[in-house]
Amino acid sequence: MCKINPRVDFAFKKLFGSEGNKDLLISLINSIVSEQDQVAEVELKNPYNLADYCAGKISILDIKARSNEGVWFNIEMQISEDYNFDKRAIYYWAKLVTDQLSEGMMFKELKKTISINIMDFNFIPETEDVHSCYKIINVASGKDDKLHDIFELHYIELQKFKKQFHQISTALDRWSTFLTRAGELTLAHIPETLAGDKAIVKAIEAVDCMFNEDERQVYEVRMQAFADIKSKIASAEEIGMKRGMEKGMEKGMEKGMEKGMEKGIEQGLKKGIEKGLQEGRQEGLQAGLLEGEHRKALEIAHNLLDILDNAAIAAKTGLDEAEVELLRR
Repeated sequence: MCKINPRVDFAFKKLFGSEGNKDLLISLINSIVSEQDQVAEVELKNPYNLADYCAGKISILDIKARSNEGVWFNIEMQISEDYNFDKRAIYYWAKLVTDQLSEGMMFKELKKTISINIMDFNFIPETEDVHSCYKIINVASGKDDKLHDIFELHYIELQKFKKQFHQISTALDRWSTFLTRAGELTLAHIPETLAGDKAIVKAIEAVDCMFNEDERQVYEVRMQAFADIKSKIASAEEIGMKRGMEKGMEKGMEKGMEKGMEKGIEQGLKKGIEKGLQEGRQEGLQAGLLEGEHRKALEIAHNLLDILDNAAIAAKTGLDEAEVELLRR
């Protein structure tokens, strides 16, 4: 069984962002984009490099690539919930567009840029579709007139993928299965619906032997960080819900007593619980946002390790010096 979780961004970056695995990246891209955007070869613009990562030069583990036809791609794996991810995705898309222009180039030389965001959480409401694609369309006609076809944004929501092995039919199904169920896959027992895909077989074979000792330590740190974040957010939500229920019961009882025994208590409890749940969710969300700020502070501190001492980094980021020292180790 695969002991490495390919959804962890560090593992995802090495698996799909290494020169020796460009065929896997090509297969993944082609499983998502339209038929006219299929690629035969790509050039990695920020290939995986452990030395760069350890030196703090890679704070975001996305993958940038350009096809032979000139189309640019940004591929990112996001495992932690981020309810502002839509803005982040557009920012990285825009940055990749502006990076194309060197001094003296003309706007007409800008190439189509496709952002692919693979997320291990539900993000787009009111749809059970695993794959969502966004383009710029004419609002009046509701059609894509190709006037702004430089923009394309894809979301893959892995938690919405529910197919069993016998239901797999497309390349995206196969990659979604690999990413969500890698822990169940072995070379000795590959489901028939996956065995015919050479890229999937290579990914299964590669994922457990792709890390040396130093890389595995980085991977373990990333895994622990994600686990800590998830635990803190869950605890915050639980505390918020508990407080909300307590406030709801209290307010409901008060309101119920004022209006009368049976009818008043029933209506008061209902309204109080609804308001309490809302307050609880807000408290949980605030705690989650605070955790997000802490994660950003850790990323900033990581990038300052080479130029500042622990005390200066702690002063600039608001972290404890003990946390900075842990990052440095």
